[in-house]
Amino acid sequence: MTSTDETPVRVGVFGLLGSGNLGNDGSLEAVLGYLRTEHPEAVVDALCGGPEAVTTRFGIPATRLHWYRGEYRTASRAGAVAAKGLGKLVDVFRTAAWVRRHDVVIVPGMGVLEATLPLRPWGFPYSLFLLCASGRLFGTRVALVSVGAATIGNRPTRLLVRWSARLAAYRSYRDAQSRDAMRAMGVDTARDEVYPDLAFALPTPRAGAPSDPSAPPGPVCVGVMDFHGGNDDRAQAEEIYRRYLDGTIRFVGALVQEGRSVRLLTGDECDASVVAAILDAVDSPLVTAAEPSSLADLMKEMAAADTVVAIRYHNLICALKTSTPVLALCYAAKSDALMTEMGLGAYCHPAREVDADRLLEQFWALEKRSAELRQTLTERNLAAARQLEHQFNSLTAALFPAADHVHTSRKAP
Repeated sequence: MTSTDETPVRVGVFGLLGSGNLGNDGSLEAVLGYLRTEHPEAVVDALCGGPEAVTTRFGIPATRLHWYRGEYRTASRAGAVAAKGLGKLVDVFRTAAWVRRHDVVIVPGMGVLEATLPLRPWGFPYSLFLLCASGRLFGTRVALVSVGAATIGNRPTRLLVRWSARLAAYRSYRDAQSRDAMRAMGVDTARDEVYPDLAFALPTPRAGAPSDPSAPPGPVCVGVMDFHGGNDDRAQAEEIYRRYLDGTIRFVGALVQEGRSVRLLTGDECDASVVAAILDAVDSPLVTAAEPSSLADLMKEMAAADTVVAIRYHNLICALKTSTPVLALCYAAKSDALMTEMGLGAYCHPAREVDADRLLEQFWALEKRSAELRQTLTERNLAAARQLEHQFNSLTAALFPAADHVHTSRKAP
């Protein structure tokens, strides 16, 4: 407890949280776990995409990120365009007022400094810039914690992302190539560190008993995504989606022909249409679908599987955390980097050019090395946990110097 003359530190969390993306919410869960363990006196609230969902699930007050509720809908009518424009102006003052109430604001993980999926500059990049600029203006420490970054081609988006990073008081990245990308975009990264994704700090479900080598092969989890390419692929979006979906359907169908049971998994609410398309195309009782509501749900599914094939970044992390061999459909360099770091760099397949026959070859090769790879993943997970413990210690020193002093004093005899 804090003494009566101490004011509890006020901490905000910021991002597209509570909006249906399980990976984003998993990153928030990890940061809240850190705050509740190391800084239980902190008063925490959120500025986020889905405030009702965040409050219901995590028990913290939350405010809607955008004044205009239709921010992420395409505006075609004059009234909607005008409302969006007004919203941008109103959000300047809303964001500034929210930031000013806090001592610290944490952006927990997520790919906030990248545009590997379709992204408009005046959407989230603009919101992130308002946050970081407000932090610098009012002396609120803004921390970008284990975030993802990538070199951005679109000039307005690149400028907003670059200045957001420059204005933040603390930056760390979830892989080395993210730090390299920010350096290439003109950010001084000399004092920035690289740590694993925050989801590696989440509890891991207890693994079941080792599978009997003489038993029939177990289930395969296939994580899917409503994938239409990246920010620079808008003209080919439908073609990319069709190639990905057709290749995935062929792969699932081939597994069913081999008598394997397949469990379809999502990582965002928008992925449900892909699940429906696969179930419609592969009409078999061997193919079922889960409805995960958290990364914990995903990890439980993957811990029960023999093998995982997945495309979403945090689906890959869930498989890796449970030490389940995983084959990655990679749509961005971050997935290749993650797989290489965890010792599975040979098991990557391009999401834009899914070749079902080649994917099957990689799948069988992965399964042959299952026992060896599970041991490798167990070792890499232990290393990731140690790195994140160091990250949280560094975060306390950077953002909570007064609290750190109080904690040290209390522990002294």
